[in-house]
Amino acid sequence: MSPDVTAFFDDATNTVSYVVRDPQGRSCAVVDSVLDFDYASGHTDTKSADTVIAFIRDNDLELAWILESHVHADHLSAAPYIQEQLGGKIGIGHNITIVQDTFGKVFNEGTAFQRDGSQFDRLFQDGDSFHIGQLRGDVMHTPGHTPACLTYVIGDAAFVGDTLFMPDFGTARCDFPGGSAKDLYNSIQKILALPDETRIFVGHDYKAPGRDQFAWETTVGEQKARNVHVGGGTGSDAFVEMRQARDATLAMPKLIVPSLQVNMRAGNMPEPDDSGTSFIKVPINKL
Repeated sequence: MSPDVTAFFDDATNTVSYVVRDPQGRSCAVVDSVLDFDYASGHTDTKSADTVIAFIRDNDLELAWILESHVHADHLSAAPYIQEQLGGKIGIGHNITIVQDTFGKVFNEGTAFQRDGSQFDRLFQDGDSFHIGQLRGDVMHTPGHTPACLTYVIGDAAFVGDTLFMPDFGTARCDFPGGSAKDLYNSIQKILALPDETRIFVGHDYKAPGRDQFAWETTVGEQKARNVHVGGGTGSDAFVEMRQARDATLAMPKLIVPSLQVNMRAGNMPEPDDSGTSFIKVPINKL
């Protein structure tokens, strides 16, 4: 089956969120939602999420799943807010526990922070499946960018998160704790083994040089032929060398500090103090 896919582009973070719909029914899923966040003021806003919610309500859809491709380092997830408004189960890869353990230490979270993934409703493993109405979704574990990255293959569409970008932009960075260029290469080969006509929906777009418009949909065939990092049969050693050299030049994402602390909690803020205020920690010389 071919799901109906509607994209929502967030200009502030270059993130693409998706509503994935069963074309024969009312059931849908949201992939990689965005909670707006102004770092300078510490203020959150639900404008981006409200646009997605309005679309679902206006089309009389029923939300089955709120899917996270990984623990994002560049935007905050709106999963709990959307769940509060529409229901649905929040899902992520089972290796979230590795991410929680790693960054629980980085942010000195102490024993109160649970590192067992219990903040999420479903922890997917490689080969798991789920349903959006009559649509079947299959889970591929595609680590490299992070240990918990997943690709959701829903009908003829694959939602790859940050693993692959548009062919003219390449692939994800691998220099965060737990990342691996070798693992990323192997994960990409799993994605490229899907049928050539499989639609690929990427998690971000930054407009490669020479391209005027943002874009987020491509195919397996196009990626195999034209991806500037892995297309044309690029080998593992050459990819790893390129990826490691490129990553060494990249700055940390602007929202990495709040994003990690919120997203490893399934989009929830850190526990508030007695006054009801939540705080984001900034670890010195840890990232």
